[in-house]
Amino acid sequence: MQLIECPYCGPREEVEFHYGGQAHIAYPETPSELSDEEWARYVFFRDNTKGEFAERWSHSGGCRRWFNAVRDTRTYAFHSTYRIGEKP
Repeated sequence: MQLIECPYCGPREEVEFHYGGQAHIAYPETPSELSDEEWARYVFFRDNTKGEFAERWSHSGGCRRWFNAVRDTRTYAFHSTYRIGEKP
């Protein structure tokens, strides 16, 4: 069992967390002005990095807060976790 460091609660077992996708994706300023193709790109197209990757995670089995993590997608090892709005 792997421990993940929640920036609010401390280390907890990985079963308490849920993956939320790529981090640092800005919501479109005027989504109603996007074409269907642009909206589909925003919703579905994400990087597929091999190596260190910034992701969003939720501590759904604990404090229920969202945070960011830098994880190596090759080894599943977490290198850092940080609150939304902070830098890694």
